[in-house]
Amino acid sequence: MSQLKGLKHFYIPDEQSIYLLSHADAKKLKDWVSLCMAELKSLGYINIELLGKGAFGFAFSGKSPNGEQRVFKFSRITLPQHIRERLEEEAFMLSHVEHEYVPRFIEYQQIKKQSILVMAQAPGEDLEKVSLRLGPLPPRVIVKIAVQVGQLLFHLKHFVDKGLEKPIVHGDIKPSNLVWDAENECIGLIDWGSSVFAQTDASGQFITNNVMDLMSGELQQTNARLGDVYFIGEEQLNGALSTPRFDEQGLASTLYALASGQSCRYGSKVITPSSLGLPKMLADILTYMLDEDATKRRQGGDYFFKHLHVLKNLVFSEDKDTAYTALIPTWVHQTSQDIETVVYSSRKSYLRQQAALESEELRYIDDAQFDRYYKNYLQGMGDTEKAFVSAISRLGRYPVVGGMAVRWEPEGIYVDSSLNLHDPSLRRAFEQAVNNVITLARAIHKPAVFKCCMFNAKNTVHIERDNEQQDFIPSKALHIPYELSKVSLSKDDSRTHSYFEDGDDPDELLTLPETIIDTIKALNAIHHTGCIIFEALPMHLKIHNYYTLLDHSQEDTFKALLENLVAQIPLIKGLGISGFMKLPYKDTRFFEHKASLPEKYYPRNPKALNQEKEQHV
Repeated sequence: MSQLKGLKHFYIPDEQSIYLLSHADAKKLKDWVSLCMAELKSLGYINIELLGKGAFGFAFSGKSPNGEQRVFKFSRITLPQHIRERLEEEAFMLSHVEHEYVPRFIEYQQIKKQSILVMAQAPGEDLEKVSLRLGPLPPRVIVKIAVQVGQLLFHLKHFVDKGLEKPIVHGDIKPSNLVWDAENECIGLIDWGSSVFAQTDASGQFITNNVMDLMSGELQQTNARLGDVYFIGEEQLNGALSTPRFDEQGLASTLYALASGQSCRYGSKVITPSSLGLPKMLADILTYMLDEDATKRRQGGDYFFKHLHVLKNLVFSEDKDTAYTALIPTWVHQTSQDIETVVYSSRKSYLRQQAALESEELRYIDDAQFDRYYKNYLQGMGDTEKAFVSAISRLGRYPVVGGMAVRWEPEGIYVDSSLNLHDPSLRRAFEQAVNNVITLARAIHKPAVFKCCMFNAKNTVHIERDNEQQDFIPSKALHIPYELSKVSLSKDDSRTHSYFEDGDDPDELLTLPETIIDTIKALNAIHHTGCIIFEALPMHLKIHNYYTLLDHSQEDTFKALLENLVAQIPLIKGLGISGFMKLPYKDTRFFEHKASLPEKYYPRNPKALNQEKEQHV
């Protein structure tokens, strides 16, 4: 276990796609979900649905016999006792909070080893999903969310229990923990698993109710839980004593992410709060709250709470879609195909600027969805690099297949891409997410190459074995699927993007046998687009794939080569990942380096501006 010593912040917000699990693990998961649902049905609940699953448990929704919508959180019984007890601690903290913006606590049950937390269900959809669907949210909505969460945080930091001051810290404020009721434009703050009573107040003074508290060791060691490292502030990340300031940071990160169409706080030096079309007051507040200087962060938080009433009374015109130009093309497909996208990116080591995590300490993590939930990998990256990785990961939240290659040179960046979106309704949001990737890439200067490919996890091929001495033996029915393009395109050597032009990937750990490399080279000579990624685990080989054949005249050869590839699978030895991506054309886009976006604020008097426009029509 010595290889784990470098992992200071271990955080898993969501589980691996079920389509990437081994057959046994997938069956266990399905059986467990079915068992939980059966348990709820036996208690008289109806319309039961799985809301989500994470490292620590599952969440379901259901309707009680009296018609009330409820949420049920089940802890995983396979976890150690002290981890399972966290659900009881969450129930304890939630039971103290009574506020219109918090779904109420109902009960906590312990059935043998199984813990269940029951609470009211917040109506609506979590803001991460809203953001993914709509892209950057309108300034009016951002301000409304800011005011409502601000009012809730004011309530929490002035919480009194039995006559004693006991500020409550939520500890994990982020878009996915805020449910948005679009009809009533109202938020609900959920997931109190990181909640604690604050050890210090907003001014840094110890919160003590007797002299003995001051003498206890509890004030020397933080009681804070780690929230999502994409959203929490520096103090919480670095283990400071818990304080209501933690939630100020979570709120600032959340507002920034929702206003910019990102999934983290780290891009604020490039896609600045002042560039998002927000009212200048809120843009300035966020600029301060996201500053590297702790004093400025506190000043920003203080100013925010003092001016909540001003923000609440700001005047807005009707919401309008953000004007933008797609920086690189997206091909949109009308399809009924159900896609669960996974992003695999390689050539990432250059993004780590410090030696905080040595490659040896990362070797044990050999999962294609690594970035998605081992966020401690970001240790050692600069903020803009973190934002870039997050922006790439966000693309994988859309039904998209394809790939992207970014090459940094002294004069700017060169981008090759093939992005195929399979839901036209998401085009605006997706294109703006892609624009964020390009904008962040333009602010990075270190010469390097970054590649990522997006594949449908539902097409992943699985082969299992009983022990590491055995070969991976594919079944006779196993094949690697491919699609034909709508129109056949004959090969054009001058425009083919090769798998191999950048040499071996320094981040990949699996060495493939020469025979497989030869087959992939033969595939590379045929005009197609797609990727193939071999992910070898001790008992489980996954072959992630996405292929579209462009030159239909080569179909027989292409199909035969894929069959050869399957036949060569038993030759794979060792563990790790090795991947190959092919983009259809050398249609390279060039962008000069750019440090940050220009300022753009919401007009001070939008209604007067509209009247003026009407007069000129």
